[in-house]
Amino acid sequence: MKIVGLIALSLVTAVTMLAPMAAGAAEQQNKMKACSEQANAKGLGEGKGEERKAFMKECLSAKQAKGGKTAQQEKMKACNKEAGEKKLGGEERKQFMSTCLSS
Repeated sequence: MKIVGLIALSLVTAVTMLAPMAAGAAEQQNKMKACSEQANAKGLGEGKGEERKAFMKECLSAKQAKGGKTAQQEKMKACNKEAGEKKLGGEERKQFMSTCLSS
């Protein structure tokens, strides 16, 4: 019976210690996704090589502001909101986002 208790305690301890690591990985994935969306909105699609690589490096290393978002992410949020209010879609939305984010 003691062995089962020790095993259960070990599992609980392991899960407790690994949970923050999983949260950190999810946060990094979200940041990567946001930076990739910003790069695409700026016209730095997958085929842009060094330009995209430089943008992604800068974006991923940006420090987070209050609320956990970088200034660029806040701008992206505002531009997305405005594009939604204007009911833009497709190429028209892409062009608007590019202009909005670069201003």
